[in-house]
Amino acid sequence: MAENREAAGHGTLSVARTDADGITVLGLDGEIDHQSVGGLTRALARADAAVGRRVVIDLSRVTFMDSSGVNALIAAFQSAQAVGGWLRLVVVRGTVLRTLQLVGLDTVIPFHETLEDALASPRDS
Repeated sequence: MAENREAAGHGTLSVARTDADGITVLGLDGEIDHQSVGGLTRALARADAAVGRRVVIDLSRVTFMDSSGVNALIAAFQSAQAVGGWLRLVVVRGTVLRTLQLVGLDTVIPFHETLEDALASPRDS
């Protein structure tokens, strides 16, 4: 298991990457906006190289997300689907969850309440 931390933007978002059992887990902490989304997109680019392209993004510590974050999640989902992989989201925060529901991502990308639930889901979904 490997973990990498990176501060992004003006220090408003940190990204912790953990790889275990062929699944890349990105734990985000802070705000995702046009200034900080670069840290997420860089972490997702590294996840693109992962065999099987199975990614869980833990948004449970994200306090704010604008359209930049939404667009990054859509791109990550499409990238994973293109190579036969999958993307799952852990969403706990009310405002972030509401933002993602407003744009309809909850109907496209599997949402889970906990990281454990996301990791325990069947491997092919």
